[in-house]
Amino acid sequence: MLKELVTKCRTYRRFYENETISEEELKELVDLARLTASTANSQALKFRLCSTAEDNAKVFETLGWAGALPDWDGPKKGERPSAYIIILCDLALGKNKLQDDGIAAQTIMLGAVEKGYGGCIMGNVKRSRLAESLNIDTERYSIDLVLALGKPKEEVVIVPLKEDGDVRYYRDEKQVHYVPKRALEDLIV
Repeated sequence: MLKELVTKCRTYRRFYENETISEEELKELVDLARLTASTANSQALKFRLCSTAEDNAKVFETLGWAGALPDWDGPKKGERPSAYIIILCDLALGKNKLQDDGIAAQTIMLGAVEKGYGGCIMGNVKRSRLAESLNIDTERYSIDLVLALGKPKEEVVIVPLKEDGDVRYYRDEKQVHYVPKRALEDLIV
């Protein structure tokens, strides 16, 4: 059921790093994104797959992990993602495909959950450094998003928004990650 899949599709930031994701599985996830809508049917998005320890280390060092958790620098060794999909825009085919990025990223994440994985859609990326590390031609491609993927090693719980309206996620002493969500009736205008 779609609602169950969406509910399970949380943002995970800690993983069982030794649980690998094959390149074939990453291609299957990109194939889902390939079938989605695209602005003016330009199909301008391209994808760089990373699943080797060497490439993963290069990607990891370019990411900012959790703005609402200022005392946390990201997952420690052994809890890092086992794969990444970098969403690029082929600038020869189009520019500013933000809707396409969102559609593709969410579709890939839903596919990952269906396979028993989880992930984090990341926009806090040192793009120049990442392009240099992975030899991505920035004259041809923009680096739009990085999807961190792996077998989740944390519990993420949706909770109602508190009366103070604070939407920041937080963790308890057991490292359970809580995500406040507005009520449905607060969203309908």
